[in-house]
Amino acid sequence: MASLPLVLAFLTLSISRPILAADNSQLQDFCVADTTSNIFVNGFVCKNPSLVTEDDFFFAGLGKPGDTANQLGSNVTPANVVQIPGLNTLGISLVRIDFAPYGVIPPHEHPRASEILAVTEGTLSVGFVTSNPENKLFSKVLRAGDVFVFPQGLVHFQMNTGMTKAVAISALSSQNPGVVTVANAVFGSKPAISSQVLQRAFQLDEKTVRMLQAKFWMNN
Repeated sequence: MASLPLVLAFLTLSISRPILAADNSQLQDFCVADTTSNIFVNGFVCKNPSLVTEDDFFFAGLGKPGDTANQLGSNVTPANVVQIPGLNTLGISLVRIDFAPYGVIPPHEHPRASEILAVTEGTLSVGFVTSNPENKLFSKVLRAGDVFVFPQGLVHFQMNTGMTKAVAISALSSQNPGVVTVANAVFGSKPAISSQVLQRAFQLDEKTVRMLQAKFWMNN
């Protein structure tokens, strides 16, 4: 028969595991970000509640089309904690994505958020790739009203496959989801990753690696 201390330890572990797996509960109604503070924490410190106004929870920027006259033919308008201080600690944010004909959001991943994308105009080809070793592609062609989900941390993309503009709205499960664009990170890092590393990793010759590193990698 198991000893009483061992049983108690097992019960404690059983009870505590679900609690540890969940996000922390909020301890107050809100914690509006104080973007002027020089205190560094995992997020932003709270603004004095007596100084909070309706504008801390408001952003009017998603109604305006983004400028897609760039090398990617796309533009992302974020609505995260930087634009809406009231999102601090709430774990959500939005972006508007505008696409010129055949515009693209290149392969990238969000290290801190899953994403759910809804097409409001046009046609998009979207997809994500699972982790090693499967590296399986899940892709779909979306039209207005269609929705697609990109799991946290997985490389994904969107491309306008039509001859007219396209628009999508994405919700993300973080106030500040972050973005790592694959090509930018690999070939546009500062300082540059050793060309020898990239030659072996991508099976490329040195000339091709140097050419890719010399390109202007746009952040979008």
